[in-house]
Amino acid sequence: MRIDWKPSRFLKMSFALPVLSIGVIVAPGLLARQVDHIALSQPLIIRWKYESDRMTNLTPASDRESVYLPLSSGTVVGLSATDGRLRWRSDTGGEFSASPIADERSIYVANEYRDGKGEQAPLRGALRAISKDTGVTRWMRTLSAPIRGSMVGNGLRLFAGAADGRLYAFDKGSGLSIWANQYAAPFSGQLTVFGDRIYVAGDAVTLFALDQATGHVAWRYRTRSSISCPVAVTDGVVFFGSTDGYVYAFSETRSKVLWRHRTGAAVQAVVVVENGLLAASLDNFAYLLSLRKGAIIWRQLLPGRIASRPFTSTDGALFTPLSTDSAIVLGLKDGKPVNTLQLDEENSSSAAPIAVANAVIVATPHRLLAFAAPQ
Repeated sequence: MRIDWKPSRFLKMSFALPVLSIGVIVAPGLLARQVDHIALSQPLIIRWKYESDRMTNLTPASDRESVYLPLSSGTVVGLSATDGRLRWRSDTGGEFSASPIADERSIYVANEYRDGKGEQAPLRGALRAISKDTGVTRWMRTLSAPIRGSMVGNGLRLFAGAADGRLYAFDKGSGLSIWANQYAAPFSGQLTVFGDRIYVAGDAVTLFALDQATGHVAWRYRTRSSISCPVAVTDGVVFFGSTDGYVYAFSETRSKVLWRHRTGAAVQAVVVVENGLLAASLDNFAYLLSLRKGAIIWRQLLPGRIASRPFTSTDGALFTPLSTDSAIVLGLKDGKPVNTLQLDEENSSSAAPIAVANAVIVATPHRLLAFAAPQ
């Protein structure tokens, strides 16, 4: 492993315009620390459900009042978060290539489509801003390749990586590109914004920390294997997981790895919680590691593979294992199961659970379920 503070050899092109200092808005499911007032250990029942035979594996977007669900064939529906009532439906065409995100005004959706007839026709991309109130497109931007992985944003900018290796910063108001970096490998992973930086696995095995305003490289760290999940950041330390089975803690101020801890398989997710770092591995175990040294506080075997980032609250972490008919809540203090949410069908969705309007939203292959405390 090595740390290289010189401009990346994979960085071919960069252009930028000056921007103002802005606050950060992070995409649902990608928060370094998820905070919510929902007590996951209390009894939770189904408040409402939305059924569809066009569900995807993409995580829905949300705000304080609504859930925005991406369906197959490029359809997104706006649902009331309190009762699941359909507010509007918008057909954008093509298929979604990344999970949508929402801010105070718009939902941002990424599509892919064939530029011509037949499977050999070039695959192109499109990015849209859709009105949260009506579902009408506010602006659209066509791209040479579809957006992959995740989209994240701050108050004024939207960041996304594409299949042709480009990382973009878009103006949320107009869809114009503020800067774009070209990398050697295509994007398929997750982005994370924290403070004034954006963290991205540029060529799968290199973690880049970029300045949000300019796209310039602040630092980079190269691993032996690909980085398999979004990073988590707290107190100047960046935590991330790799397909080599290790969880890493990297100090930005000291420019070195503080510790690494090995799990039994590729690491699927890392989340900072009050008492440590929660890590999910494809060995079907959830781990809680100490932030300072990476020592195991507890580990717990789950009944299936963990394909999505868990949702965490103050008292527990909600996991949606594959090939099971229930979601499992583990207590953060000791890792023991403290609650079970029945999904009514075997789960095969990799969409991450989210929370909105005092409810936990879980996507399954044929429905969207909202769990809440009994009233």
